[in-house]
Amino acid sequence: MKIRQLIAVPALVLSIAMAVVGCSSGKAGSGSFNSGNATYDAIINGGAVADQATINANAWAKAIKAAGVLKVGATKTSNLFSLEDPTTGVVTGFDAGLSQLLARYIIGDAKTAVTQVTVDTRESLAADHQVDMVIATYSITAKRMEKINFAGPYYTSQAAVLVQASNTAIKSVDDLAGKQVATQANSTGVTTLEQFAPQATIVPLPDHAQCLAALQQGRVDAYVIDQTLLLNALVANKDVKIVGDPFGPTDAYGIGVAKDTDAKAFIDAWLQKIEADGTWLALWKATIGERTGETNAPKPPAINSAGNG
Repeated sequence: MKIRQLIAVPALVLSIAMAVVGCSSGKAGSGSFNSGNATYDAIINGGAVADQATINANAWAKAIKAAGVLKVGATKTSNLFSLEDPTTGVVTGFDAGLSQLLARYIIGDAKTAVTQVTVDTRESLAADHQVDMVIATYSITAKRMEKINFAGPYYTSQAAVLVQASNTAIKSVDDLAGKQVATQANSTGVTTLEQFAPQATIVPLPDHAQCLAALQQGRVDAYVIDQTLLLNALVANKDVKIVGDPFGPTDAYGIGVAKDTDAKAFIDAWLQKIEADGTWLALWKATIGERTGETNAPKPPAINSAGNG
């Protein structure tokens, strides 16, 4: 897969973005969001705005509108999904864009406050109401659903293998036997490796950055996690590569919310809206599609298709 930097604004994506702006129920271009990328900003500022009756019918949304900000648990280090610009503090990407669009839908403008999460803190932050929602390439699992609810899913992925660019010995998951393989602790990468590479030595590390660093430094032979996360590494690093085909169970990404709220129903209805009106596709093209050079756009998964209904 060819990886390229986000430099030019493709005409197709721009035209989709402008179409989304035109069909928004909010005032076209009325938002204040500014990342410096015209296509991305047009999508966010052109997102639909809910009417007051829709907000009043949902206690979770009503409280967020009253607060004037959507508190989001997310990552700030994912090149494709949620990356913070260190000079401006603005977070952009596919996950970030969804949270900004949801904030606009509820509040009338894309006002979010982002709390960095790890695989160990996501459930507690959502369940304890320290954030309004968690969106962080967050796989829906039965164990996690014991503690929180998941809206969505809004995206799906499978596992893949990342190795150093100079590595010729590992060509797929079948070559991981006897190898030191990093994955994120408490992630689905652990169980996937146990099933598909049972003779590998699993090296659990706290987060994506530490797994990637261990691979680059030669402390592990490979890094296995969702392919979508590994694509982030390719965008910023020429010393690594993905080998073989994606494998293992399909991971469905959801938006984590507290069980004692009516957040799930509201977010599910909103996801269906942005999927139907083209906003989801426009955001995918402006983030994941453009950064990776991928032109075969996926279809969003059906709501509650991960057993989270």
